[in-house]
Amino acid sequence: MKHCILATAGHVDHGKTTLIKALTGTDTDRLPEEKARGITIDLGFAHLSLPGLSIGVIDVPGHEDFVRNMIAGIGSIDLALLVVAADDGWMPQTEEHLQLLHYVGVQQAVVAVTKSDVGDAARVRSEVHARLAGTAFAAAPIIITAARTGGGIEELKTALAQQLAELTCSSDIGKPRLFVDRVFTARGSGTVVTGTLLGGRFTRGQAVSVEPHGLTSRLRGLQSHNQAVEFAVPGMRTALNLADVTTEQLERGAIITAPASGDAAMTIDAQITRSSRLPPTARALRNDTTVHVHYGSARAVAHITLLDCDELLPGKGGIARLRFASRIFVFAGDRFIMRDSSEQQTLGGGIVLDPEADGVRFRSRAQRAFLSARAEAPNDCAVLLRPLLEREHFQRRFGLLQKSRCSAEEVDEAVRTLCAAGQLWANAHIVADAGWWRDLRKRAAGIIDEEHRAHPDRAGLDVAQLRSVLRNPPSVFDSLVTELCRDGFAQVRNAIKRAAHRPSLPPHLQSAGERIRTLLAQHRLEPPSRAELASNVAEQQALRFLCESGEVVAVNEDVLLAATAFAQAKNAIAEHLRRNPAGATLSELRQALGSTRRVMVPLLERLDRDGLTIRNGDRRRL
Repeated sequence: MKHCILATAGHVDHGKTTLIKALTGTDTDRLPEEKARGITIDLGFAHLSLPGLSIGVIDVPGHEDFVRNMIAGIGSIDLALLVVAADDGWMPQTEEHLQLLHYVGVQQAVVAVTKSDVGDAARVRSEVHARLAGTAFAAAPIIITAARTGGGIEELKTALAQQLAELTCSSDIGKPRLFVDRVFTARGSGTVVTGTLLGGRFTRGQAVSVEPHGLTSRLRGLQSHNQAVEFAVPGMRTALNLADVTTEQLERGAIITAPASGDAAMTIDAQITRSSRLPPTARALRNDTTVHVHYGSARAVAHITLLDCDELLPGKGGIARLRFASRIFVFAGDRFIMRDSSEQQTLGGGIVLDPEADGVRFRSRAQRAFLSARAEAPNDCAVLLRPLLEREHFQRRFGLLQKSRCSAEEVDEAVRTLCAAGQLWANAHIVADAGWWRDLRKRAAGIIDEEHRAHPDRAGLDVAQLRSVLRNPPSVFDSLVTELCRDGFAQVRNAIKRAAHRPSLPPHLQSAGERIRTLLAQHRLEPPSRAELASNVAEQQALRFLCESGEVVAVNEDVLLAATAFAQAKNAIAEHLRRNPAGATLSELRQALGSTRRVMVPLLERLDRDGLTIRNGDRRRL
């Protein structure tokens, strides 16, 4: 079953509600005031079943005083049902609703010419066709109807089914969002919210977040069109029974989403447009204007700053920053509508380019490049990624483009494509701009090479020292070290070095080193003490080098053996214990090696620590 959302649009008293009742059998006017006045004031909801289609229907008010409510109903729809009465024809709210549909990105519509039994339907049909010329709805089917007599209703259903069958309705990208359009308390259940589910599925019992409030909740139950369901999928009109949240904490415009979906923000950057169909009296949208921003079913007050101009006239567009009076939760690619501070005029629409612009300098070179690139294709995953990595240099792989309309699979594919093109570098933990990553690697390599030149006697550069110089987050630094060690570098204990680097004693220490080597070779298992081996500064430096390079093994603080002698002693002890499974005493092992107690005690303790031997009383075994 394909789940889609249909919403009405059109002038007041053009028969939208009557038409929906004829289509669905549901009277969507539910408020006493609506019944008394005979007009739709708030959103109404119905369900239409057609072959292979489950259609949630939203009936919107047509009166100019309730445009705010109308906008709340069209933010998440797949198809518009534009209604024009045969006795009135094209009217001011018809035109405004058309522009609103364009602003929120609706691409397809079906037109119903209503009241054909009391008006000149043929004339109005021609008028509608002319009015839609040059718009996204120019090819929309126009169906003549008369709801009171049933005329054209079946033809309208057929047209709706054909349009919806061709549409790609809301897909599952693993990022569920439900913009709340109703909040109420249900007896025996508690807090219930309704809305259209987009971007992912919800399951009964699932933990959710309520944004931009930062609340957490759990889904006690779900319904779709008054039927209990275990899960809801994108495109469904959905009712959610929320635990641990009261109706006083919620309002129309709240967003129910999955946990860890990102944070709400006070500032966004966007591409905004103004319709060329605005009336000649429409005033310019000026810099530093306060506007009401409608997104989804929400509304918020924002202060607008234009990037490269002082005003936008009808038919013009540009990039703007919107600073909100309260936090909002939007994704890159989301569309919105702007109305003036008195909410009497629609000023324009926009699409979010940067949903988290808090703390970002709007007119900086980096942000200009970022916004210009994203404005070219604000819903293309690769286009979203490139300027982000150019600006930020790197991002953690987990949650990359979380606040976008891209699925995790689409993000991974974009990363692979951009990496193959040499524009990004990535591993399992981070994604980085390729140029920035090359520079970082080059800088790290230069620091290591400088250490080799300054201290050729050392094994390499202390990893902690490299970390403190580069000042990268752990995820970046660890990825850098791993990558270096795959290509020409190696990590030896706590040091990183060129793989080809072989520590060597500087000339002024070579004689001291040779003396130590000679003494340890002459007294393989009866070595001199540390003080006898290194009695001056030069000998101490040489001994430290020999220990760091692995040529000398410090059994303990005072006993040092040549590495070859240590290996031979270790092998001899292992062989002796293999021949004696019951184990051997320190004295027996000392006699087997021909060494002294001064050497054997720390040597056996070292082998215990290394896991070669185990002590039981006064005996040791493998």
